[in-house]
Amino acid sequence: MSLSVEATKELSGSCSTTASTTRWRRHDTHWVISLFGTAVGAGILFLPINLGLGGIWPLVIVAVLAGPMTFLAHRGLARFVLSSSRPHADFTEVAEEHFGKMAGRLISALYFLSIFPILLIYGVGLTNTVESFMVNQLVMATPDRVMLSGVLVFAMIAVMLAGEKAMLRAFAFMVYPLAAILAALSCYLIPQWQWPEVTAFEGVSFLNTVWLALPVTVFAFSHAAAISGFANVQRREYGEQAEAKSGLILRNTTVMLVGFVLFFVFSCVLSLSPAQLAEAKAQNVSVLSYLANITDNPVIVTLGPLIAFIAISSSFLGHFLGARESLKSLIAKPTGLPLAKADKLGIALMFFSIWGAAVINPGILGLMETLSGPVIAMILFIMPVIAIYKVEALARFRHGWTNGFILLTGSLAVSALIFSLLK
Repeated sequence: MSLSVEATKELSGSCSTTASTTRWRRHDTHWVISLFGTAVGAGILFLPINLGLGGIWPLVIVAVLAGPMTFLAHRGLARFVLSSSRPHADFTEVAEEHFGKMAGRLISALYFLSIFPILLIYGVGLTNTVESFMVNQLVMATPDRVMLSGVLVFAMIAVMLAGEKAMLRAFAFMVYPLAAILAALSCYLIPQWQWPEVTAFEGVSFLNTVWLALPVTVFAFSHAAAISGFANVQRREYGEQAEAKSGLILRNTTVMLVGFVLFFVFSCVLSLSPAQLAEAKAQNVSVLSYLANITDNPVIVTLGPLIAFIAISSSFLGHFLGARESLKSLIAKPTGLPLAKADKLGIALMFFSIWGAAVINPGILGLMETLSGPVIAMILFIMPVIAIYKVEALARFRHGWTNGFILLTGSLAVSALIFSLLK
């Protein structure tokens, strides 16, 4: 559940200079919370089932890899955004600057299309969660879905339109309770822990399980959607120290994610038998829903919808940040519209698209999420490494074991996603 010794040295060593020259500020804490909130979406409720089914040894290996994979990949993407010669360039502009206009626009379009389906999923999930809570817990009549979904999506987008400070406050308001509830629930399950069945390594079967678990790990901890906006804010705040300070913030975000999320995963997995995990997967329910069903526990029944609502809301905000930024540039470049007008048009298009998906409540959104997976893995892991060896501004990072590690784990994650999709 912790980073390896070698990885820890890399994480701390990369930021030691910054720590001595730049004091930690409330601004930095707010961004740790924001990135944490972006990563911890509704998928965390299914993560114990997905990771626990393979047995204890693959889970331990994935837990060891999770920290280095998360930190190094996101730091690489932040460095890519900060490598631009233009001070306020977003991801789209940096991609065009380094890879040319056509390739840059293609990368930017793929980046947007990897984030946007997740927003549609969250729009549906948010509406379903609130509707279920109103009907089952509050014993209210079923609300009008068009009105409910419209109000919820508008409220989420309004927070983003209120500005950076309002967004950071909203993240803090949601994520602190989320972290506290996750920790409390993880501790609450400790008395139910069972010693796992420890089996010997089974060669190919073991490696296959770890391979197929990598994509789940990548996306459970991914906050790539918010990295472009995050990096630009750090450049505005810290100037030449932005790269080092971004690394420090991302390191602390990784520690928080690994600590809270893996504690929750291990606590749930140790509370359930392999047969129960398989049954939960067959029923296609979250781990909290399954625990509530088999224990009839009022605490879990109450906390389940609350965790789902907070997790979906916080992750929605982070993904909207990335989608808004990329869509604005994608609209402005070919049409010649001013950025301000392109931004308003992009927000309107996304609002009506997310609202429409929430009203229709389609069943194909899980497939859309799977299809967006390989793209975000390539952008988060593979593209920044390619840029390091292509872009002169990133030449100083062409050393050490980290580039090979990111490229290898990213390639394995992409291949596992494609294999699962084809299968």
